[in-house]
Amino acid sequence: MAATEATGQAARQVGPGRWSGAGRQHSKPDAVRGSVEEAEPWPRAWAQGVRRACGNVTWTEAPRGRGGRPPGGARPALPCPRADSAARCRLRATSAGLKDWEKRLIISDRAHLVFDFHQAVDGLQEVQRQAQEGKNIGTTRKGIGPAYSSKAARAGLRVCDLLSDFDEFSARFRNLARQHQSMFPTLETDVEGQLKKLKGFAERIRPMVRDGVYFMYEALHGPPKKILVEGANAALLDIDFGTYPFVTSSNCTVGGVCTGLGIPPQNIGEVYGVVKAYTTRVGVGAFPTEQINEIGDLLQSRGHEWGVTTGRKRRCGWLDLMILRYAHMINGFTALALTKLDILDTLDEVKVGVSYKLSGKRIPYFPANQEILQKVEVEYETLPGWKTDTTGARKWEDLPPQAQSYIRFVENHVGVAVKWVGVGKSRDSMIQLF
Repeated sequence: MAATEATGQAARQVGPGRWSGAGRQHSKPDAVRGSVEEAEPWPRAWAQGVRRACGNVTWTEAPRGRGGRPPGGARPALPCPRADSAARCRLRATSAGLKDWEKRLIISDRAHLVFDFHQAVDGLQEVQRQAQEGKNIGTTRKGIGPAYSSKAARAGLRVCDLLSDFDEFSARFRNLARQHQSMFPTLETDVEGQLKKLKGFAERIRPMVRDGVYFMYEALHGPPKKILVEGANAALLDIDFGTYPFVTSSNCTVGGVCTGLGIPPQNIGEVYGVVKAYTTRVGVGAFPTEQINEIGDLLQSRGHEWGVTTGRKRRCGWLDLMILRYAHMINGFTALALTKLDILDTLDEVKVGVSYKLSGKRIPYFPANQEILQKVEVEYETLPGWKTDTTGARKWEDLPPQAQSYIRFVENHVGVAVKWVGVGKSRDSMIQLF
C-alpha cells in the first residue's frame, strides 16, 4: 500500500515492504466517518485525495464489518484517478455504502485497458509454464502481465483511444486480438461481442475520465491539500527490484508513483513502509524465512492468511530484516507501520531473520538470482514472546515489555522508526507512536 501526502508541493508515499499484503485489511483506520479535519492516526484519514499509481487491484477492505470493496474510494469527495500503465478499468457499484461513487472516481485518459483475452492468455501462459518448466509464476490470472506486454510492444489500447474514434479503436482492437490468437491458437475470444460491450462501457466512464497529468499538476500546485497514493503490491514483487521472475508486471516501489501518476520526484515527501510483524508470500518463489511447520501453520491460521484474489493459502514465516532493509534501500522509508503484531501473541519465543549466509559466509546484500536466494542460510535472533493478548492495546504503554522490545529490535536493525503498530483487525486497533 502506498501513500502520498501533497501539502502544497509535498507528497507522501506508503508502500508494503515485502511480498504479499502487509496487513492492509487488518490495519486500515476508518476513512468513512467524519470530515477531513477529524484527527485519526492513519494517513487515509487525513487525506483529501486518494490516487492509485500501479496496476493490480488485488485487495479489498471491509470498513465497520461491511462487505469487501476496493480501497481508495472510501472517503466522501476523494478523487481517485486510476492512473497506471495497465490499470483495470472495470467498475462495479458495491453494497458497501459508497454514495455517489461515480462522481468521485476519476480515471486517467492514459490508463491502459485490460481485455478479456488478456485474462485468458494469462491463464494459458500459466498452463504452458507448468507443462514446460514444471512450475508457474502463480499469477492472479487477471490479465495484468499480458496487458503490460501489449503496452511494452506499443500495441496496447488506452482509455483515450476508447473514447476517441471508435472505428479506429475497433480496428486496433481486432488487430490486437488477432495477434494474441496467432500466438495462442487455442485462445477463444468473441471479438465483436467484446467491442459491443466496450462501446457501452465507453459511454459509462466518459464522465469520469480526465487528463491525469493535468489533474495531478493542478492538485499539487493548487490550494494546499493532502494526497494519499495507494499501491497494490509489495516491494519484492516489483518488476525491476523484486524476486524476478516471481513478481508482478509493474513498478510497485516508490518510483512507480512518479511513472504511474506523472508527477516529479520532488513532489514525493515522506514514504511510509507497511509491513507485517511476520513474513508472508502467495504463490511460488524463494522465501528464506518460511516456516513449513507448526509455526507457519499457526501464523497462517491466526493471521487468516489467504490471497484476496486467488484464495490461495499464504506461505508464512518469521520476519526477515534482510528483506526489509533491502526494501528500505529502494524506497527510503520515513517510518514504518508494523501490522498484525497480535498474531504473535501466543508464541513462547519469536525469531527474526537478521542476516544471510551463503556457502558458510555472511553476505551483506539481498541476492538478485533466485537460485542463490533459495540456497541462503538465515541467521536468526530469538526474542522472548509476550504470551499476552495485545488486541486491547491503544497506546505504547499498553504493550507488554517483550512486545515493545520486539518493535525496538526491528527499528534498530532496519534504521527506521515504527510510527504505527497494528494489534487487531478493526481500524481502532492501531497504536500511533509519534
